[in-house]
Amino acid sequence: MTAPLTASLTPDQLEDRLRQIGAERYHNKHPFHRKLHDGLLNKEQVQAWALNRYYYQASIPAKDATLLARLPTTELRREWRRRIEDHDGTEPGTGGVARWLVLTDGLGLDRHYVESLKGLLPATRFSVEAYIHFVRDRSILEAIASSLTELFSPTIISERVSGMLQHYDFISHDTLAYFTPRLTQAPRDSDFALAYVREHAKTIEQQEAVLAALEFKCSVLWTMLDALDHAYINGNIPPGAFIP
Repeated sequence: MTAPLTASLTPDQLEDRLRQIGAERYHNKHPFHRKLHDGLLNKEQVQAWALNRYYYQASIPAKDATLLARLPTTELRREWRRRIEDHDGTEPGTGGVARWLVLTDGLGLDRHYVESLKGLLPATRFSVEAYIHFVRDRSILEAIASSLTELFSPTIISERVSGMLQHYDFISHDTLAYFTPRLTQAPRDSDFALAYVREHAKTIEQQEAVLAALEFKCSVLWTMLDALDHAYINGNIPPGAFIP
């Protein structure tokens, strides 16, 4: 955990601390991500990653809806509603969740099986649901701060796309269609969230809370990769989980 603050930070100092958390804790440093990027996984291991990550992607609009219901102004609700539309789309077959299913389809996974969630690792389910509960139960400021992993997502997306296209002959630009819109959506969303946090996190207690919120979110993403590594690299697949 970040050391307790002894004095309140300026907005610039707070932003620096948030960015430091990302530099140290974001999951682009995780060994499983490095293997994925460097072409060291087989197709079945990539399938396991995409299958488990689907639950996270599909849960993002549900997470955002729990926050949307608590936002006090039209302006905030309008801003956050856009995130739900980005993931759920505005009609069938559109949006980030639908594009993630294009990826799992392209990897040869049965769509009904993916959507059923029957093959999830237990740690995936627990991690994603912990994130939903965090956003539902914590302050609006903490909930918004937890989304700030998007500050760092363009880096991991660029690595992921270039690495997978380079190393895997079963991956194409079409199957990675999910990621292209995120290169513009994530910076837009993180710019708004960062501005909100900079404006509203004034006291030591508020600033410690937003720092802890970002640490928590980084831990959610890291734990999901820990579980994939343990199950599909080290061979400890739990009962009921996807078996390649």
